[in-house]
This record gives sequence, structure tokens and C-alpha cells, in this order.
Amino acid sequence: MEKKEKRKSSVGTRALKLELKHSVFLIPCVAIIVIFFLVPIVMAVYYSFTNLALSGVNAKNFMFVGLKNYVNMWKDKTVLISIWNTVVFLIGSLIGQQVLGFIIALCMKGKNSIFRRIVGPIFLAGWIVPEVVVAICCTTTFSNDGTINAFLGIFGIPMIRFLQKLPMVTVILANVWHGTAFSMLNFQSALDSVSGDIEEAAKVDGANYFQTVVRIIVPCIRGTIATNTMLNTLSTLGVFGLIYMMTGGGPSTSTTTLTIYMYKQAFVSQQLGYGTAIAMLLLVIGIICSVIYTRMDE
Repeated sequence: MEKKEKRKSSVGTRALKLELKHSVFLIPCVAIIVIFFLVPIVMAVYYSFTNLALSGVNAKNFMFVGLKNYVNMWKDKTVLISIWNTVVFLIGSLIGQQVLGFIIALCMKGKNSIFRRIVGPIFLAGWIVPEVVVAICCTTTFSNDGTINAFLGIFGIPMIRFLQKLPMVTVILANVWHGTAFSMLNFQSALDSVSGDIEEAAKVDGANYFQTVVRIIVPCIRGTIATNTMLNTLSTLGVFGLIYMMTGGGPSTSTTTLTIYMYKQAFVSQQLGYGTAIAMLLLVIGIICSVIYTRMDE
């Protein structure tokens, strides 16, 4: 018995030493996470409770002001407008990217490899293009003398001032065009994993194509839908360059989202503390959305 216990203890000691040796290789990864992720978050949270400015007296001699920035934030009408614009932009982008990405992936399901190799890169081209380039292309397309108005003029339809009359719709369409390919890729891999036998069984039972999609395919890829929605939400909440290049947050505040207003307060008005407080609000919204999607996936 004593020999067995000694063997067990020696085995346990060796396993512990092995784990310690292997954990040494994790130190660089942990250090990178701490330096480039945790430390900036802690600093941002702290600065949101100060009157830190980009220049002037408060740039060096900033003070802790407690909840003053957050109290002022909820009194600021532009913040409330920005929250509403962010929600509208988020919902519109999610619906467009999810639905369009799913439809494209569904159309490509079961097609031969040649067809998929041709169609796939066409949609991926819009995704790999930087936001600035997308903004320039879409501004040119939706401008008063742009492609769409030139096409409408052929049929005698009056010019539509998209960027002046429909600015939010325009930036949503631009973001949908830019991000649909990501949803398409996720849904395409998920649809490929759905067994064809299930679809054949549904057809035998009398289900039409629409019923098969809604009642068979969609429940099978529910996890992918939740994950894709969460990833698209986080990326959409952080969209800045696209909106700023197309409208600058205007006209007036019609397309001013939290990211745009955060930038203006932090770097235009030079109130870094107040701008960071707005960034914390954006972070909280992202966390809440992530928790909701995680619960939906359970």
C-alpha cells in the first residue's frame, strides 16, 4: 500500500512539474493580453471618471471628478440622439447583413464548385475593402450626380438626395454591402453541415421549400445565427470610418452614432474624459448584447 501511495504521489508530482513547464509558454500570451487589453480597459475606465483633456491645463493636471461625466452624459440631448441613431443603425445593418447573407448562402448551397468559386469572391470583394474605400464608393454611388441618380434619370425619375434626405438609410445600405459577405461565409459553412437526408425526409413528408428552410434548416443552424449576430453586432457598434467619411455624423445629428459623438467630444472638443465616458456606454451596450445572444444560444 505504501509503495502504491508513493507511486501515486510521484506521478502527481511529475504531472505538476510538467504542467508548470508547459505553463511557462503561456506567459508571453498572458503578458500581451494584460498589456494590450486589460491595462487599456482599466485606464479607460479610470479616465472616464476624470476631467482629462487633450490640451490645456487639464491635459496634465487632470482631476478625478467622480460621476460628473456620466451625469452630464445623460443630460446631453446629443447623447440620447446618438443612442437612438446607434440602435437604428445596428438593427438596420443586422437585418440587412443577416437576411441577405443567408439568402446568398442558401442560393449557393448544393451548387457545383465552379459556381461557388466564381460567385464567392465577387461578394467577398466588398468585405475585404477598407471602410474608407467603401465610404468613397458609396458616396459616389448615392451622391446627387452619382450612379443611382444617373440611372433614375434615364427613366425620368427626379433626383433623390440620398445623403441629405435619407442619410441613415444610405449609411445602413453601405454597411450592409460591406458586411454581408461575412454573414454569407458563416451561413455557407453552417448550411454545408446540414444533412441532405433531413431535407429529403421533409420533402417526402410534404413540406415545400419555404417550410423546409424555416422549420428544418433554420433550427439546425440556430447556433451559427446567434454567433454571427453577436459578431456582427460588435463590429457594427464600432463602425466609425464609414459613417464619418460619408456624412460626418450629419446632416445635423441625423447619423451621429455613439462612435461619432465619442470622437467629436474626445478629439474635436478635446474632452478626453467625457469622450471616454461615452466609450464606456458603448462598451456596456456591447456587453449587454453579447449576454443576450449567449442566452439565446443556450
